[in-house]
Amino acid sequence: MKSSEAGLPALAAHPFIYEIDTWPWLASVSAREGRPVDLGSVPVRYWQELAELGFDAIWLMGVWRRSPAGIAVALANPGLRDDFEAALPDWKPEDVAGSPYCIRDYVVDDQLGGPDALAAARRAMAGVGLRLILDFVPNHVAPDHRWTTSRPELFVTGTTEDLAAAPGAFVDVAGRVLANGKDPYFPAWPDVVQLNAFHPALRSAVVDTLSSIADQCDGVRCDMAMLVMNDVFARTWGGRVGPAPSDDYWPTMISRIHSTHPGFLFIAEAYWGMESDLMEQGFDYCYDKELYDRLAAGDADTVRQHLLADIGYQNRLVRFIENHDEPRAASTFGPERAQAAAVAILTQTGARLVHDGQREGRRVRLPVFLGRYPDEPVDSALVEFYTSLLRSLTDETFRSGRWQLSERHGWPDNDSFRSLLAWSWEGATRWLVIVNFSDRPASGLVTAPWPDVAGHSWRLVDPTHDTTFVRSGDDLVNGLFVELGPWSWHLFRVDDDANPDPT
Repeated sequence: MKSSEAGLPALAAHPFIYEIDTWPWLASVSAREGRPVDLGSVPVRYWQELAELGFDAIWLMGVWRRSPAGIAVALANPGLRDDFEAALPDWKPEDVAGSPYCIRDYVVDDQLGGPDALAAARRAMAGVGLRLILDFVPNHVAPDHRWTTSRPELFVTGTTEDLAAAPGAFVDVAGRVLANGKDPYFPAWPDVVQLNAFHPALRSAVVDTLSSIADQCDGVRCDMAMLVMNDVFARTWGGRVGPAPSDDYWPTMISRIHSTHPGFLFIAEAYWGMESDLMEQGFDYCYDKELYDRLAAGDADTVRQHLLADIGYQNRLVRFIENHDEPRAASTFGPERAQAAAVAILTQTGARLVHDGQREGRRVRLPVFLGRYPDEPVDSALVEFYTSLLRSLTDETFRSGRWQLSERHGWPDNDSFRSLLAWSWEGATRWLVIVNFSDRPASGLVTAPWPDVAGHSWRLVDPTHDTTFVRSGDDLVNGLFVELGPWSWHLFRVDDDANPDPT
């Protein structure tokens, strides 16, 4: 558990995080308020609402100074222009704010109010119990970042022959050929230049950058964190960067930052099965893209297999069904399955992430370059669902309790039980969560891992459906019969029937 330099108590072991795409979000707040709003002038009720829904931290995605050079690259790219047209049919060049991952400087962009506005927003968040998370991009910077001219040794370089042979992978910056940023499996990104993670001077400069960031927030989400790990970086760049240092990148960075900011949180965007490696190198939490993919595929059995992983590992995963890199959940899952997936994700162990617009049922995935959302209708039924679910999950047990996967089984002529996913939480209260993650009715017996409940009756209270059942503890221990329609769920608080919870 991490303390906060903003004066907040220790962060819960299983926090809820809310991601905001800062630039278009401020545009929508300004439209709603009828006046220009920057980070420092966001009415406190916006933060208060998120705190009351049970969020522990806000990830303000994309606050750093963006690159005019990156904007020019984006506007000249026919594929990106097509993406802009598809998402925002009335887009204009002034709507292109630039990529939040093409960073010119780790200073809050003036269009968002600058550093003082961020400091004011952080104080306002802390006042209602919210922590602030910002971005850090270890792999690359914008071609007009000051280092490209003042510190060219910090970059992966090329030759004029490289530039002529592969103009999509190299770029001339002030007379020097620098490599464009890339990962080992895809073409280079044309709007960014590649930092040399093996260069000692780069690591020293990054410590300074991260220290500055840590002065301004409570944690960072590290973009494509695996790209600067020694083995991945060597595989990507080979002889261009020389031998790997004896120490890996992240243990060096994280230990240095924790020496001055001991409560600082590190979250990794991670893929390719490298989550455990990044946890071993010091990350507090890593993306769980595997669970997202299995939920998107709609196969309950594969989801359950994933949830059989070591509990220490699962406790440090970030669970989500939407973020700025993925399609909107409302379009991927559809209305009924989206609700079942949300219940499954938000009642997992580890960190839980909700993306701005997810609760309202936005269906258009906005390219991160754009600074304005399209007009979309609000799905009032989905808003009501999320409000009910999130308020139910404000129970402290979902933050500091113990999660455990539950057994479920059927009988000889019933295999529909395989569509049931079930787990429990135990802390100051007890909860039993059961989800039918399929498009057909499912029934089966679900057991709770609480042998002490046998011998008397219990009230099973589902606040998301406003229903209550009374069942014996023997049923809970030996197998509670459950029957659920397609994409349906039970979120049961388990109260002693002789002394029910007054809430």
